[in-house]
Amino acid sequence: MEEKIAGAEAAQSAGLVAGHIPQQRGESLLGTAVRYTEERHWDVFPGTWLVAVGGVQRCSCGDPRCTAPGAHPVHEGWASLATGSASTARRMWEQQPTASVLLPTGRTFDAVSVPETAGFLALARLERMRSALGPVILTPERRMQFFVLPGTSVKLPDLVRKLGWSPDSLDLAALGEGAYVVAPPTRCGSRAVQWACRPTPANRWLPDVGELVPPLAYACGRDR
Repeated sequence: MEEKIAGAEAAQSAGLVAGHIPQQRGESLLGTAVRYTEERHWDVFPGTWLVAVGGVQRCSCGDPRCTAPGAHPVHEGWASLATGSASTARRMWEQQPTASVLLPTGRTFDAVSVPETAGFLALARLERMRSALGPVILTPERRMQFFVLPGTSVKLPDLVRKLGWSPDSLDLAALGEGAYVVAPPTRCGSRAVQWACRPTPANRWLPDVGELVPPLAYACGRDR
């Protein structure tokens, strides 16, 4: 059963957690990957997966000290595997149905990563401001990843400086070309990646990073 996200009441009240993409209860990773390509036009690629070793879930990479068990690329050439074709995605997950669902950034979207506590504070403020908001991921590492238009890596440092902060002083990071996010309902070790704000028809059009940086920077400053 899908886990309840503590602290997401602000997002729920804004209608951001409602929607039909993805239907996480009982939906296969294959089905989810295909839906991302068909309904959001996102590129996807399969990553590692969890295997049972002596009754313990381990990463398929074989490293007992893996820091992202079951939720990272299989090899360095992952970018060439990413596809926006539903039929290709289906074939890839048919080969390994339990593979994680990974989404490359820097193509149809970038992501801004902040600590979970700062993310929920920013969500509440954005809801009060009635600001445009795209999908938002909540990771098992207690971080939130806000989807924005591509080009974030270039813009973010200057935007933060204009607000009076040094980019290095805030736990605020851009995920752009060459990076990826782990998509729900992938499991990373014992915990699942979740949507704090699900993809819906209402948030198909993503905000520019400039619209989110002020509340995100403020929240990260409070969270230091």
